[in-house]
Amino acid sequence: MELRTHNRYGYVPLRGRADYTWPSGRRLAVYFALNLEHFSYGEGLGAELAPSGPHPDILNYAWRDYGNRVGAWYMLDAFDALQLPMAALVNSAMYDYAPALVAACRARGDEIVGHGRTNAERQGDLDEAAERALIGEATQRLTEAEGRPPEGWLGPWISHSHVTPDLLAEAGYRYLLDWCMDDQPIWFSCRGGKRILAVPYPQEVNDIPQIVGRKIGGEAFADIIIDQFDEMLELSQTRPLVMGVALHAYLVGQPHRLRHLKRALRHIAKHRDRIWLTTPGAIARHCVDLPAGVVP
Repeated sequence: MELRTHNRYGYVPLRGRADYTWPSGRRLAVYFALNLEHFSYGEGLGAELAPSGPHPDILNYAWRDYGNRVGAWYMLDAFDALQLPMAALVNSAMYDYAPALVAACRARGDEIVGHGRTNAERQGDLDEAAERALIGEATQRLTEAEGRPPEGWLGPWISHSHVTPDLLAEAGYRYLLDWCMDDQPIWFSCRGGKRILAVPYPQEVNDIPQIVGRKIGGEAFADIIIDQFDEMLELSQTRPLVMGVALHAYLVGQPHRLRHLKRALRHIAKHRDRIWLTTPGAIARHCVDLPAGVVP
């Protein structure tokens, strides 16, 4: 029986792959991704603190809005205190709604990553022309605001159509973050002989699946970050690995969870001399410069 496949990458088991190192001979690359998202009021998709009622759903809208107004600023203070780099995954609507927040990330030197127009929509629901327009609109806005095009993309809601990697490669993107199938970067084949790099993005060390989906508390989520880091630091002695941490300010920017997030950040920061604290864009650039065939 032949099953349908995506035809983007072949099966290459972790054991036996070509070996390489990150800069300065480091074996574990660690990055933090802060999702900066804006949602439509009274319509559209949105993460939920409680089951939504009739629109306008002010409880969930206001809960999400707390992240942009308050929680993200607490988080930036925490990252500043430990001098930790970050990637800001930005809905282009944020430039209209909360430009000061994106500007604060820019001032820190954080990487600005494309994250669609808004998380009130899914790009995978669109036909090819409309999806191309969505990618183009978001890319243009980020390019105008940042003075250079974004290198990477995370789809709103991790949403893909069958042609999303093709459209991203054709739009000039170097990497995408939507796939969680590996702990190393992997090349995706795209139409027209193009390719795009899949940089690992976590769905386990991610506050939405854990806190909203599995209903765990801030203390347990911080423990997950620490346990993931400690084990991956040990595993990386054998091969280079990437550990990402996915964060949303309306979740871990809440003070009772922030307290535990800070504990996890301090734990990682004290090992900074043994790891590569970086961004997904820097990981992608490093992989592009490796000899052909090293990255599967």
